[in-house]
Amino acid sequence: MRRYLFCLRILACLAIFIVAFNLSCRAKTPAESDADKPEPGPGGTEADISLVEPNTGGETTADSVAVTINGVDITESEIEKLIKPQLDRMAKQSSNQPPAFVEQLKNVLRQQALEVMITGRLLDEKVKEANIVVTEEEVIGRLKEIASAQRPPLSLEDFEKRIGGYSSFDKVKQEVRRGLGYQKFMQTQWVGKINVTEDEAKRHYDENPKQFEVPEQVRASHILIKPDTTGPDADPNQAKAKAKAKIQDLLRQIKEGADFAEVAKANSACPSAAQGGDLNFFPRGRMVAPFEKAAFELEIGQISDIVETSFGYHIIKVTDRKDASLISFEQAKSSIISKLTREKQTEFYKEYVESLKDKANIVYPPGKEPSSVTGRP
Repeated sequence: MRRYLFCLRILACLAIFIVAFNLSCRAKTPAESDADKPEPGPGGTEADISLVEPNTGGETTADSVAVTINGVDITESEIEKLIKPQLDRMAKQSSNQPPAFVEQLKNVLRQQALEVMITGRLLDEKVKEANIVVTEEEVIGRLKEIASAQRPPLSLEDFEKRIGGYSSFDKVKQEVRRGLGYQKFMQTQWVGKINVTEDEAKRHYDENPKQFEVPEQVRASHILIKPDTTGPDADPNQAKAKAKAKIQDLLRQIKEGADFAEVAKANSACPSAAQGGDLNFFPRGRMVAPFEKAAFELEIGQISDIVETSFGYHIIKVTDRKDASLISFEQAKSSIISKLTREKQTEFYKEYVESLKDKANIVYPPGKEPSSVTGRP
């Protein structure tokens, strides 16, 4: 779900970063493992926001001009529309933050959105000049890639339903189409200019040995029973006692021969229940401490006693193990070349966008110049 939300955030930013990040839904490199499967419970953080000094100059109204690019205005209302979802989410998450901090974050979002819109306008011009065409089939194909990269993988229909809570699916399709147009255009710019040799790949491999270390991992399934404290008069102690009694009964059933996966499907409160409780492989440091300790102490096929964590009560079954290992250069070569190629493409893209800005006629109203223009640190 975190990857899904990240993809949506990129789409909300006019899909400009598709070129650089490929919607963050690329295939894993050999140096990456299946250890990044979800933990048995919620977790994760939103993408970090780097703080910069806000632009406090000039008065701002919804219909005022934020910047003019080659004679075309971008208004404050356009920026507000783009960042409104982030502002609404921020309002819920920052209710206890000092007003000055919240205002600074708002200014950061505004400046980031403005930069995205400027870049978008300039790239739109280039895409139009180059007669770039993106077909409906290409748009649907990219959306299917995004949907299949979710955990668990989603069909396009299910992905559309998920998006419904965040944005119009037609709007998302428009931004994917726009992003694919940028990607096609940039490919025409860097063709023949970006090359990664095997020697470069080998040097990267030798200089970054830790990237190719695969830690010890276990594959485990589990059953999670959470205390039910949702009722207004729920007693936490009674809820815990009831949950513990239930999982003790499930453990008894399993010891008497009940199929672990079937018991998990019927009873577990974790999303992994649909897979019979399977969490796939994970290394140390991925799960909460009591869960991890129990899992790594079990042998293959062994079932734990009841394990209590902050999520509730678990029964854990280890189904496989992998010793720590090192990926060879031959195994990693293809993915390294792909990684270095993407990095060069990203750097080329950044330099190209800056060249467009240098050539463009970008005019800010007095007092609305960004920090780089006003000379403020």
